[in-house]
Order: sequence, then C-alpha cells, then structure tokens
Amino acid sequence: MDKEPEITSQLVKDHGLTGEEYRRILDLIGRQPNFTELGIFSVMWSEHCSYKSSRPFLKNLPSEGPNVLQGPGENAGAIDIGDGFAVVFKIESHNHPSFIEPHQGAATGVGGIMRDVFTMGARPIALLDSLRFGELDDPRTRFLLNGVVDGISSYGNCTGVPTVGGEVYFDSCYNGNILVNAFCLGLAKSDKIFLAKAGGVGNRILYVGSKTGRDGIHGASLLASSEFDETTEEKRPTVQVGDPFTEKLLIEACLELMEFDWVVGVQDMGAAGLTSSSFEMAHRSEAGVRMDLSKVPLREAGMTPYEILLSESQERMLFVIQPGHEEEAVAILEKWGLDAAIIGEVTDESGVRIRFNGKEVVNLPTFPVVDGALDLKRETQRPEYLDRIHQLNLTELPHPPRGDKALIKLLGSPNIASKEWVYEQYDHMVRLNTLVLPGSDAAVLRIKGTKKAVAISVDCNSRFCYLDPYEGAAIAVAECCRNLAATGATPIGLTNCLNFGNPERPEIMWQFEQAVQGMGDACLYFNIPVVSGNVSLYNETKGEAIFPTPTVAVVGLIEDQTKVMTQGFKKPGHRIGLIGFTMEELGGSEYLKVLFDKTEGKPPVLDRKHEKQVQDFCLELIQKGLIQSAHDCSEGGLAIAVAESCFASPAEGIGATLDLESTLRGDALLFGESQSRIVISFPEEFTDKIEDLALSYPVDFILLGKTGGSHFTVNINGREYIKQEIESLKKIWKTTLGSYAGQTT
Repeated sequence: MDKEPEITSQLVKDHGLTGEEYRRILDLIGRQPNFTELGIFSVMWSEHCSYKSSRPFLKNLPSEGPNVLQGPGENAGAIDIGDGFAVVFKIESHNHPSFIEPHQGAATGVGGIMRDVFTMGARPIALLDSLRFGELDDPRTRFLLNGVVDGISSYGNCTGVPTVGGEVYFDSCYNGNILVNAFCLGLAKSDKIFLAKAGGVGNRILYVGSKTGRDGIHGASLLASSEFDETTEEKRPTVQVGDPFTEKLLIEACLELMEFDWVVGVQDMGAAGLTSSSFEMAHRSEAGVRMDLSKVPLREAGMTPYEILLSESQERMLFVIQPGHEEEAVAILEKWGLDAAIIGEVTDESGVRIRFNGKEVVNLPTFPVVDGALDLKRETQRPEYLDRIHQLNLTELPHPPRGDKALIKLLGSPNIASKEWVYEQYDHMVRLNTLVLPGSDAAVLRIKGTKKAVAISVDCNSRFCYLDPYEGAAIAVAECCRNLAATGATPIGLTNCLNFGNPERPEIMWQFEQAVQGMGDACLYFNIPVVSGNVSLYNETKGEAIFPTPTVAVVGLIEDQTKVMTQGFKKPGHRIGLIGFTMEELGGSEYLKVLFDKTEGKPPVLDRKHEKQVQDFCLELIQKGLIQSAHDCSEGGLAIAVAESCFASPAEGIGATLDLESTLRGDALLFGESQSRIVISFPEEFTDKIEDLALSYPVDFILLGKTGGSHFTVNINGREYIKQEIESLKKIWKTTLGSYAGQTT
C-alpha cells in the first residue's frame, strides 16, 4: 500500500476525470483522495454510472402509474399484473465490450441484465436482444455478428432462460461501433420485490457468487464512457468473462435466500463492481458501511484494494442480511457451490470505510461518490446535416412501372429478411412459457397459474431518428405498442436503452434531447410509464457517430391467453384488410435505401390520436374473435407486411391477391412506411361486422384482397403491378441473412 502512485494531473486524466471534476472532489471531501479512492470516483463519476450528461433530460420521462411498484432508480422496474404477480424488466447496453470481444461482450451483457432482474426477487423468464451491426459485406461485421449471436445463445441457453425475440439491423453507421442491447423480463410475487438497500445498523454485508479477479477493471469508466480510437484493441483486457453455469446456480441460490425474511436488501455487482454495489446500497439507505477486503473471495493472488473494488468480474452479488443468520445464509450458498463470505456490516455513519490487511484504505462519504458528479449542462445545437437530407423530391425519384424488382430486393435486404438464422440458435422454448415464437410482431409468454399472458416487443428505427430524433423516438414507442396490439396485448410499461454518440458534441446532445422529449411525449399520450432504462453514450469511432438509436422495449398484458393473435394468414379464401391509411411517404424508408442508396427526407407522420384508434380497434377485433391474423406494417411497407403474413402461414403455400385503388405512386403505396397501419385477415362472413365497427370508432379501414393461391399478386387500378410465386419469395426472405453470416471471407 505504501507503493501507491502519486496523484498527478496526468493520473487524474488517465482515470477519465477532468480537472474541474477533480477540483470538485477536493471540495467535497476536503482533502486529496488516495489512489484507491481516485479509482472509486473514476468509476462512479463515469458517464456509464453517473448519467451526468443525461440526468437533466431523463427526469422528464413519465414514470408513474397505478400499477407501478418500482420505477427508475433501482436495478429494474416492476409492474403489478394482478393475481399476486408482478413483472420486473429492464433493457441495458453492452456495446463497447461487444465490439472489442463479441462473444464475451454479448454473453456478459445477457448475464448482467438477468442479475438486474433476479436481484429484485424475480425469476427471469424471457430475454430479448436489440442488435445493430455495420454493412454485412464487411468481413469484420460478419465476425462480430457471429460472435455476438454465439455469446447471447450460449449464455441464455446455459442458464435456462429463453431468448424469445428481438431485432437485428444493419447500417454503415454501425461499422465502427455496434450496439448490443439486452432485455430481460422476470416474474415475481407482487409483495416480494427486493430493493438495493442496506438499512439497519448491524446488518451484515454478504458477498455471494464467483471469486473476484482482475477482469473488467475500468470497464465502466474508461471503456463504456469514451469513444473508440486507435487504442481500442488495447482495451480487450477490460472485457469481463462470463460463466453461465455459475449464473444459473446464482439465480437459484438467490431466489432461495430471498424466501427468508432476514434478507434486507440485494444489489448485483455490475458496472463498477463492489464499489457501486456497496456505495449505492449505503446511499439509498442513508446509512454507512464498513467492509474488510481481506475477506473477499479472490481468484488471483496479490490483488490490491484498487483492483478488488474496481473489478467487474461476473456472477457476483451483495446481500444485506440481519445478524444471527450468517451461518444459515452461507450454508445455503455453499449448497449451490457458490463462494460466500461476510465482508462487512451496516453502520450509523454516513460513509463507507474499507480496510485491507488491517489498514484503512478508503474513507469516503456516500453522497459525493454516488450523487456528487455534476449534472453537466452540455451545449445543444441542431445539426446542419438536417437541412441537406430533408430535401427529398419524389417527383425526381424514378417511378418503376412494376414492383417485382423492388419487392425481391427488399425481401433480400438484411433488415427485412427473416432473422431465423439468429433465433434458431436460441432456446426459446425452455420452461415452456412461450406462446408465440420468435419472428412475430411480439413475443408472448403465459403466466402459469393464471389466465394471463405477457407480450414483449423491442423496437427502434434509427434511420427515422437520424432524420428527426423527436419523431423517430415517438415512432419507436408507437410501433412497439402497435406490435403488442397486433398480438392482443395492452401496453403496461416501457424500458429504454438510449444509444448515442459523443455527448461533448452539441449536435449529439441535441439529438439526445429531442429523442427523450419525443419518447416522453409519446409515453404520456399512450399512458405508458417508463419504469427503467439505460443510457449509452460515446458510441462513435474517430468522430463518426452512430445514428441516434433510442431503443424501447414495451411490455403488454393479455388478460386471456386464449385470445393471442399471430401474424400468419390461416386459411385460403379469407379477406385481407388494412386498418389505418397510407400516405405518399418514402422518406427514411428501406425502399429508398435499398433501391436508391438514399437516407433522406422526413420520417413518416405520426398522428398519435389515429395511432391510438388503430390499436384500440385491432384489440377489440381480437377480443371479439372477428379476425384470424394481425400484422404491423413497418419496414418495407404494405407489400412486405402482406408477404410476411403469407410466409408465416401455418399452412404451406398460402398466397395473396391484392386489388387496390389509389392515386398514390405505386412504390409509395406498397413500400412506403406510413405509420399506424395493421394488416388483418378474417373470414368473409365477418366483413360487414368489421366495417360497421370501423365506422363507429371511427377508424380508417379498407379491404385489400383475399388469401389463397400460390402467388403474391398485386393489382393497382386494374393493372398488374406485382406477380411472384410465394415460395420463391419466401426462399429469398428466409435464406439471405444466413448466407451472409456463413461467408468466411
């Protein structure tokens, strides 16, 4: 300990702290920190842990509701779903580690988000992932794709938690910075939600899980809180190594411990490891903590207090238990083959004091460490590029006489093509709760012991957010809710993962501000509380930022699991209808990108009132048993939505014929991405009932055509515009992504 480095301005800078921040530390604690204490401030004041750039904006998101049991500020959000149950959920990023080491980066992202959920006392029952990669023609992209998918599948499959859905997108803006956002949903008893609090002088601090090693040190402060540059590869050692088999034991052991009343609080050791878990628990309880690092189980010899406190080794938890139950707790954990040790206790002081080998190495008040970082009032400025890219003149865009070529190209686009190559590597049926398999609008899981089911969807069109961050974020919320409505679910809560570039650039903070406002306004309108979330900044390489990607995951409730709807056409001879109306909009569309290599224009208009009417109408049709399928119109537009409903048919070879009357351009009609539209199918005898109900809402509704035959045919104003064999289209759609991913050069 006598050989600790001298605190210099360069050392402070190397820890990611500015001169102003270091001066604030001196003012708050009244002295110079030692080397270990500097490390503590480094991780706790990092962008990843402190949210110092984003906190002022996040406060405006709506987070309250009659069924909200726990909103933002804890490990995950919790919502009461009735019958004595609550769902606990959160989405979080593991972007930078996954770019450096894709398998372990993605795997530990899954492990971390699961711990956030079972820390609250909930058994994880579902995983989803939102993934963004660069151009698939690049071998590096294919390497990252394969590594990330393999990491997700190996971790989730080994822990016995099904990965039931998600999304995968590709764009050149992610060439230098991929996004790996992991979502987990758990089920808990509504009266047994655990919080990360220490409370109660004399309570014992119990270390649980794997031994502590040197992996992950400064992962939160220097890897996740800075942009990539020439030194990126040197940061590989900061990526944690996961052990899913230990995580499975940890889940079972923790849930068993939580059955006892003497468990006071729980916190997982995620970003910033033992430092964040101990300081945050003490701060939330307005209590103090004393710890002895000599009692922490270690897997490497010669570790220093600095290394022990900043390690981000995986599969570790911190419990606070009442005194007198130490032996009982340790016995349970040892039964599961886990390391366990009493490493400290709760005190009546207002700080954290830490000893090692008989010497005090840390003595810090909790407030400055946990909540003392400045709320940075970053400068915002509207980007100049918006004036350039908004100039899209449809009259200058070639208007093809037929749509066959565009349909085939779109179905072969990696953003639209089937993601079966991805999700077939995931075990999505383990625990036998999955009612709707991956590939549909939303995943659906039964709640055993009740008639209920929950639906989950994750979404973000980052191209729309690049063109208009406010509208793009609002559209992400609306589309997620629309996906749920198409399955028969009512939205009950939202979690977000806000992925943006370098917040030190005013145009990036303008994007962030606009996106958060758009998301918040949409959530207010649709009455959806934001109960948890994550912010991931510095997603850029050498000054090239990703598109703003405010990913949202929405959870919905289905009261009667027998009334779950899916997107596939069920029988030949059914009528096909469209809820909602189509406008001549091609800005930001996949059609514009794939056919003309343009990311231009403005995103589609989102009429919130119309969106709500469309969703409510669809839900009522499902409740009354009037329709047989429902599918949201999104990327690729109406033609793609109908084709996907053909592909998802439980009977092979069901085609469709559409007979359309319109004054719109054919490509805008079929491939434009107008919002608030759902394709439905139903027996012909229900046509009058559906049309009458649409008039009573009122909501726009038109008949498109019929299911049947072996072709996908579209006639516009009496002229054939598309005619293709459904099986040949399905082959293109189904095999594209796998053929790309399978290339080794």
